[in-house]
Formats: sequence, structure tokens, C-alpha cells
Amino acid sequence: MPQNTQYDRVKEITDQLEDGIAQLFESDQYMQWLTTMSRFHDYSLNNTILIAMQKPDATLVAGYTAWQKQFGRQVNKGEKAIRILAPTPYKQKVEVDKTDPNTGEILMNPDGSTQKEVQEILRPAFKVVSVFDVSQTEGRELPTLGVNELTGDVQQFEMFFEALKRTCPVPMEFESITSGAKGYYHQVERRIAIQENMSQVQTIKTAIHEMAHQKLHAIDPDKKAPEAGQDVLTRNGKEVEAESVAYTICQHYGIDTSDYSFAYIAGWSHGKETPELKASLNTIRKAASEMISEIDGHIQELVAERDAKAEELAVKLDDFAETFDPYGYGDAVEDREAAVIQLKADLLEGGNAAQGMIDYLQEIVDDGDEYAGTASLLIAQIQPFMKKEAMTVTVEQTMQQTEA
Repeated sequence: MPQNTQYDRVKEITDQLEDGIAQLFESDQYMQWLTTMSRFHDYSLNNTILIAMQKPDATLVAGYTAWQKQFGRQVNKGEKAIRILAPTPYKQKVEVDKTDPNTGEILMNPDGSTQKEVQEILRPAFKVVSVFDVSQTEGRELPTLGVNELTGDVQQFEMFFEALKRTCPVPMEFESITSGAKGYYHQVERRIAIQENMSQVQTIKTAIHEMAHQKLHAIDPDKKAPEAGQDVLTRNGKEVEAESVAYTICQHYGIDTSDYSFAYIAGWSHGKETPELKASLNTIRKAASEMISEIDGHIQELVAERDAKAEELAVKLDDFAETFDPYGYGDAVEDREAAVIQLKADLLEGGNAAQGMIDYLQEIVDDGDEYAGTASLLIAQIQPFMKKEAMTVTVEQTMQQTEA
């Protein structure tokens, strides 16, 4: 029966989803799904599960024709497609009661029957589509558009941590936590505390974990207490959610996740029905996706702000060089605009050229002449651009992907 072919395909894949959700709550499979979700955080819950079940190492998927036309790549012969669900809503004309546009009341005919009118409504529907991962294709190199890696030095760590602080709706501060905890969210004072003097990686991971608690589990004082018999999330359940969101976000940004443990997942999920488990997974997916989008936005803001500061400082340095040694400046600089552009690039690079600026200015400070004060101020402004001791944090602004 050809008319049932698409229905049968959708039913087959949704049945697989039911089984997949039940099997998901094994430690390894659960982490696998979270990793997949970190790469496809804009995708639906169902499709992230389907991708994880069929090709957990997928990083970028598209249809057969899309690979050819949009990316100039060809799916390798013999590759097995990843089957996911794509929305295919359709319009349908239905007869409905006619209502007064001002009052909303149903209009009646003289004989007492209701007046009718034909309206076009959109019916939800899905179909099974085949997509392939980039690893299953060959051809033109993918553009790096939208990919911006922040290497792990202190300056960029500080930028990433500032992005977290801007994303978090409550204050986030360092303190000495005597209990031994790495951090906590204070429900009454509505603030996040992070243990001071931890490694940079641990600081980032703890901050994201506590931000997840704040987002999902903050108590609203104006909200009524749960009614008797209403399900209340256990402490273990809250940890599952916060740990899962933090793991997903860390995976998305390439932050070391070796110490995350989900050994308790199977016990937490035991006895729960599929709809309840699916609701929990969707809560985790939604929270992680929203936080990633906000963090990405603030990183872009901070990059733009840093770029503007570098340009402003480059102009100051160029002005100072001309004022301090006008004859030497005239001999060395032919194109002033090009000189400022190069100074800006050197500042953003934060390497030997920027260090050379500091060394040059320091000599002027050491000489103690009339320009020493200005030189000292310029050194202080250059220093935040300098690269310092590296750490293992990488921020990836991944290519925006829309659901197939």
C-alpha cells in the first residue's frame, strides 16, 4: 500500500526512538548522547537521539543533494544514511463555526443553526529523511566560516569566564569554601560561589555546573509550594540535570570533561516511564541549547569590545611614537593608517611584537624623562593583551546548523 509507505517509515523510526530512550540510560550511551547533542544543540530531542544511535561521532550532517549543491562534496559510495525526522506540515481546509471578529461569539443563522466558514489550517506531520555526516563525504574543503577558536591562555580564559558571568542572571563570585565543595548556588541570597584558587579548567566547569543549577532549580519565593502528591525533583535528579547540562556545554566548547561521571544515571532512571524520561531529556537539551546560544552571543560581544580597545590603543601608541621621536617616526613610517592596522594586529596577537612595545616603553620609563608617565600608562594598557600561561580551554563558534 504505497499510501502508507511514509507512515510506516515514520512509525518504524519512532518505535526505534522509544527503544533508544529506554536503552539510553546506561552511563556510556548517555554520555554519547550528550556529546552528540553538544554538536547539534539546535536540533530536536528526537533527532539528537537518532543521530547518536546511528552515528555517535557525527559532527555535521546534511542531505545527499545538499552536500553536492551547497558544499561541493559527494557522499562516498556505499555509505549508510542517518535517518532522522523532518517536519512536513500541510495545509487543510476545514469547516468551522463563524465568530464575530470583535466579540468572539459564535454567529447564528435565523433558523438557530451556527454559521459556518471554511478556514485553512496547518496540520503537523513528519517524514523520514536521509542525511550523511561530513566524514561520509569527500570533495571541496569546508569553509571555516563561523569557527573561532580561543586558545587557552589566561587572557582568553578571562574572556570566556566574563562571557559566563554575563550569561548568568545572578552574581558569581570567588570565595574560600570551607566545606570542600567546588562551588554552590545560594538559593536565599541568589548568588553563585566558586572555590578560589582552583585550576582554570575546574573553575570554568564548576561555574557552568552551578549556572545550570541556577537556571533549572532556583526557588521562586513567589511561587506556591508543590501540592501534595505532585512530583518533586530529588537531589539526585537535580544533579543529573545540572551535570548533564554542564557536560554538554563543556563538550561544545572543547573543555576537558574527563572527570564527569554518570554512573548513577541508570539508578536515577529506573522505574520511570518513557514520557517522563523524554521530558527530562528535553529539559536538559533545552537548557544546554539556550545557555550555549547566550554564551556564544556574549563571546561575540567581548571579541568586538576587545577589537575596539585594540584599535583605540593602536592609535594612542602611534600618536605617542610620533610625539616622542618625530624624526625617527617620519623615517620609519610611510603609511600611518597601515602602521595603526599593524599595531592593532600585534596587540590582538599578543606575542613578541606586543612584548617589544612594552620593552620599548619600559626603556622610556626607566630613563625617567617627561614621557615616562605616558609610557607607563601605555604599558598598563598593553599588558591585558599579552598571552600568558596556557590552559586547555578551547571555545568553538561552530557552524550554525538548522534541522533537516
